[in-house]
Amino acid sequence: MVYTVTLNPALDYNLYLNNVNEGAVNRVDRAAVLCGGKGINVSFVLNELGVDNVALGFVASFTGAELERRLRLSHIVTDFITLKNGFTRINVKIKAEKETDLNAPGPEIDGESLLKLLERVSALDKADILCLSGSVPKNCPEDIYSSMLEIAAQKGVKTVVDAEGKLLLNCLKYNPFLIKPNTAELEGIFETQIKSDDEIIKYAYELCKMGAENVVVSCGKDGAILVSKKGVYKALSPKGKAINTVGSGDSLVAGFIAEYQKSGNCEKALKLGVAAGSATAFSEKIAQKGEILSLIEKVEIEKIR
Repeated sequence: MVYTVTLNPALDYNLYLNNVNEGAVNRVDRAAVLCGGKGINVSFVLNELGVDNVALGFVASFTGAELERRLRLSHIVTDFITLKNGFTRINVKIKAEKETDLNAPGPEIDGESLLKLLERVSALDKADILCLSGSVPKNCPEDIYSSMLEIAAQKGVKTVVDAEGKLLLNCLKYNPFLIKPNTAELEGIFETQIKSDDEIIKYAYELCKMGAENVVVSCGKDGAILVSKKGVYKALSPKGKAINTVGSGDSLVAGFIAEYQKSGNCEKALKLGVAAGSATAFSEKIAQKGEILSLIEKVEIEKIR
């Protein structure tokens, strides 16, 4: 079983219009409400690919109930902890000539609820995979990822981490099975500018030395590079028009997990991951199974080392 964690999920209220006139009434052409959060995106794609998974995290009040209702309609199994105060955030996404995101703060996460989440992680065993995605909200302890990873390591649970900067670096001592920085995040970690694949590979190897088993660096339209002790692979994204890159990296993570759980082959996992990430980028929302499978054979992959 795969368990995804989203500490600060949201309802994303997407508003579509041609232009925004500041200081005036704007008529929206159409609107859509979607479930938001990196771990939730991973769960969506895992579901599409037929991988059993459970979404963990926190919800609150009527917006949290609506989030859970929508996930159930999508056949996603949840085991959220309901908070006593606040409400699950609503983010407003203005899809116009220039995109504008208004991201709200999340509810306060109390100590009792945090312990309940750690108890959920303690119940996992070595046949499970724990996927931690996104940032830690301000109202949550900064070491919450480390606490979950320490428990997972003791239980022999494979872990996947998709986080930035110091948060990611603090996770490496627990030897995560997979981490997925993008090129910009890699530059931020090592305070440098990356101008070539060789430099990506160099710095990804450094993350391996720090403890990561596999490092997948997502490179946007240029695909992704996998670096591990077993070798280096590069997968090129299929050609297509990028419509919405939100959730593309999460889809890559889900595709990788889905194939690896099936075959144990990292090269195949990278290929499905890039197909899933590209399919989402070519869609207005998280990609569906058919969209993903149609791109697999269009992903070119080669072993570099």
